[in-house]
Amino acid sequence: MPASRPSYTPVDLSQVRTRPLGERTNKVDRSQFARPGQAGRSVADLLAGLPQQLGARDLLQVVAAVVTAYRRGKPVIWGMGGHVIKTGISPLIIDLMQRGVVRALALNGGASIHDVEIALIGATSEDVQAGLRDGSFGMWEETGRFYNRAVNERRGGLGRRLGEALLADQAPNCDLSVLATAAALGIPATVHLTLGADIVHMHPEADGARLGEATFEDFRLLAAVVADLGNGGVYLNVGSAVALPEVFLKALTVARNLGHRVEQFTTANFDMLSHYRPLQNVVRRPTEGVGQGFSLLGQHEVLLPLFYQAIIEQVGA
Repeated sequence: MPASRPSYTPVDLSQVRTRPLGERTNKVDRSQFARPGQAGRSVADLLAGLPQQLGARDLLQVVAAVVTAYRRGKPVIWGMGGHVIKTGISPLIIDLMQRGVVRALALNGGASIHDVEIALIGATSEDVQAGLRDGSFGMWEETGRFYNRAVNERRGGLGRRLGEALLADQAPNCDLSVLATAAALGIPATVHLTLGADIVHMHPEADGARLGEATFEDFRLLAAVVADLGNGGVYLNVGSAVALPEVFLKALTVARNLGHRVEQFTTANFDMLSHYRPLQNVVRRPTEGVGQGFSLLGQHEVLLPLFYQAIIEQVGA
């Protein structure tokens, strides 16, 4: 026989105990609010008027970490996927490289191809859907020939091979290429491939052994730079959801395995959506107990220029 159903009487709220509002610890107070401005305000005023809350607060903390790294001579590594190049951010990254703020680059394969095409013809990004219909997607002669010739005929890491080849060929738009700029400045620039994932791997000149050799050299180079992140360095993962977060985690593991104390550093992920690997492999796991990690969401073409401007406002001319 089922148990009898209990009978409930509504509680008497007159017996509830309250406490003075002044005793409460608050997460938000008026000192953190946005400050209204006026037309023509300076960027410095705009930044100072941001609310000291959530993403705005995190953005300014990452800016502070980058500026501190610059002043201490510690590496700021800018890792990026192809969408960063496609949204026109290259000139800002190049400026930060020339100022000595960004001291190393890490690109996935797609980013390196977009960078090469920008250097060669000042344009990039095809209509993938249209090319899939007749098998012409990615089959662009100049892109494949240049990329694979640089890999097959040169030595060193993949980023170095591509950057030096662009300079040697005097590509018309080298001033817009992060790889060419890195080569000219002597800044480490690494490219991390997933073989079979990029259009240049489909071309007749593609040599899997040489591509693998070049990108593996870059993995070892990145591990050396990551080993120097401790005590103030910064790693930025910008627009790479899979490849670079995985590569960064392994490079960090190698550095620590070899005895480098990679602690007290900052990581940040900039992207339009929150993805599992950047959150775990860049923001959380590497810095747990030994650093700070941030996740900043927003359109690259909006968020990154704001980030750039906030940096140079503190770094100066």
